[in-house]
Amino acid sequence: METLERESQKMDGVGSFGAGRTGSSVDPIVFVKQPQTILRILSWIFSLVVFASIVNEGYVNMGSERLHCVFNKNADACNYGVFVGLVGLLACSFFALLDYKFASISSVKDRKKAVMLEIGFSGFWAFLYFVSFCFLANQWSRTTPDELPLNQGADAARAAIAFSFFSIITWVRTAKTSTTTKPLQI
Repeated sequence: METLERESQKMDGVGSFGAGRTGSSVDPIVFVKQPQTILRILSWIFSLVVFASIVNEGYVNMGSERLHCVFNKNADACNYGVFVGLVGLLACSFFALLDYKFASISSVKDRKKAVMLEIGFSGFWAFLYFVSFCFLANQWSRTTPDELPLNQGADAARAAIAFSFFSIITWVRTAKTSTTTKPLQI
């Protein structure tokens, strides 16, 4: 009888896909301290830096009214960086909310779909950040000093490149952490 009680205590709070029992309340302090949440917050911050640095200082005008991208005057580089940063920012917000509400999802099938979506999207977004890092770094290396008088936007360009690289790491770790904290068991 005593071992049965210990087994019951071990099982309390552990449900399908690593979440607590359905309908259990989530402690916000415990939630924020989870590795998954910390990685999500870091990914959100890194996405914000990539997005904001390109939007704020990624375009310069060179004696005309037309704005040019600081990455070798390649508008596609700026557009891609803004897209990856903005969608990453929105996705981090969505998945943070999903992680917070995960305990209230009652269907095991819905939980499995949520976990698979999170793993798939995180892996895919890590790849898109890898492309962003390579593309922005390549275009930045081709930018001549003549194209940026007084180094306008240089710090923002370097920040976008650096935080694209950091984002690769956080998105990969987020996908990996999703598989370990919410194992796909049936």
